[in-house]
Amino acid sequence: MSSQPRLVIAIDGPSGTGKSTIARWIAQELGLSYLDTGANYRAATLWCMKNGLDFDNPDAVDTQQITELIQTMPLAQDLNPNNFTLALDGEDITEAIRSDEVTAHVSVLSTRAQVREHLVQLQRQAIDARPRIVVEGRDITTVVAPDADARILLTASPEVRMARRGQQLRETDQNPSNVQNDVIGRDQKDSALVDFMSPADGVAEIDSTELSLEDTVTVVLAEIQRQQHANGS
Repeated sequence: MSSQPRLVIAIDGPSGTGKSTIARWIAQELGLSYLDTGANYRAATLWCMKNGLDFDNPDAVDTQQITELIQTMPLAQDLNPNNFTLALDGEDITEAIRSDEVTAHVSVLSTRAQVREHLVQLQRQAIDARPRIVVEGRDITTVVAPDADARILLTASPEVRMARRGQQLRETDQNPSNVQNDVIGRDQKDSALVDFMSPADGVAEIDSTELSLEDTVTVVLAEIQRQQHANGS
C-alpha cells in the first residue's frame, strides 16, 4: 500500500467529451492509476457474448442471468495509465471490447440497475486497492466515488461530441457511420438510470466545446488543485 495520501479524482461526462483521453492524461501527469469504468461494462458485455447470451432480442435477455455471468467474470485490469489493458481469463481484450458488436450491445447491460450495482462494487474495490487514482465514466462523481477528492463533469455541445467521436473511431479503424447513435443514442439510454448531463452539488462542470485537448487538461488540472485546496487536502 502506498504511503502517499489518498487522491481519488472522479471524472464524468457523456460520450465524445474526451473524458477517457483527458482522464488518462491527468493520471500520467499526476502519477496516478487510471480506471476506465466504461471498459468494465464493455468487458462484461463481451463476457456475456462469449457465454452465449443472445443480444438479438434485448427485451428477452434476463437481468439475473447477466448478473450471474458477471459474477463469474475473470476480469484482470492493468491500471497503469501508460498501458491500460484488460484481460478475460488471461486473454487480452483491450481491443476486442471496442468492436462494433460490443458497442451495439453494451447498453443492454448499462441500462439495468442490478447489473450496474454489481459493477459499481467491482469499481469501488479497484479504487480501494489503488487509492491514488483517476476514475472516469458516467456515475463516478455521484455513485461510484461521491467522496472523491476532486469531482468533475466534462461536457461539450452535441455537434462537437459527435465530431470528436467520429474522429476517434476513424483513428482506431472502427466504423464511424453510426456515430450519432453511438453518441446521442447511448447517452439517452444510459441517462434513464444515471444523470451525467448536469453536475451534482459539489461537482465542477467544465465545458470543452471551445477548448483544445491541451487547454482542457490545463483547466481540469487547475480545478483539481482548487478542489484539493478547498477540501484541505
